[in-house]
Amino acid sequence: MRAIILAGGKGTRLRPYTTLIPKPLVPLGGKYSILEIIIMQLQRAGFTHVTLAVNHLSRLIRAYFGDGNHLGIKLDYSLEEGELSTIGPLTLIEDLPENFLVMNGDILCDLDYQAFYAAHIQAGSEVSVSAFRRQVKVDFGVLEVDPYSRLSGFQEKPVIDFDVSMGIYCIKRSVIAALTPGKKYGFDDLMRDRLNQKQNVDIRPFTGYWLDIGRPDDYEYADENFAQLSIKLGLGE
Repeated sequence: MRAIILAGGKGTRLRPYTTLIPKPLVPLGGKYSILEIIIMQLQRAGFTHVTLAVNHLSRLIRAYFGDGNHLGIKLDYSLEEGELSTIGPLTLIEDLPENFLVMNGDILCDLDYQAFYAAHIQAGSEVSVSAFRRQVKVDFGVLEVDPYSRLSGFQEKPVIDFDVSMGIYCIKRSVIAALTPGKKYGFDDLMRDRLNQKQNVDIRPFTGYWLDIGRPDDYEYADENFAQLSIKLGLGE
């Protein structure tokens, strides 16, 4: 099984932690980098080949991981010269298999990656997206207004549920082959294009643990509580 990890972002939201090192190498619990945790999880799930799509400070990532031998997995790299967003980097990888897993390099979760991949294959899906239910509390009284600018309803600080993308997908090679190589193209573009072209996207709900280490508050929480989180993540700590 093959996985592509997107590790080329600048991590601007996580500054100052990412001033000198790339976001995927930010340490947790003084022991592992975020990207190292993901690679270990994938290796334990049966993935044998991981490609890191890199850009910003790529030399540091290459120096840190090498060929992946010390992690028991084949590891190689795809370098993007410019910013290609989340899906564009995949067009630069010439040896993509028929189906593969793609994920962001800043995610902590206990998703069963092997089961997610297997469900994608079994269903014959072209694109599978792992989704997480999030609640967003609105800190204001929400006015509902009719076409005549009159009050038609009111909610005091409502809580709204959303199904959000976890940044973990399985994709069929033909989907990427149809794109322009080296052109900036994001996950949002892929979703809109498939909706407009009436092409299926299979959503696979997930109810376990998931945290996107994209903001200082989230990173600091994960770092401070890493001893407890490592058990959830299957690290055996």
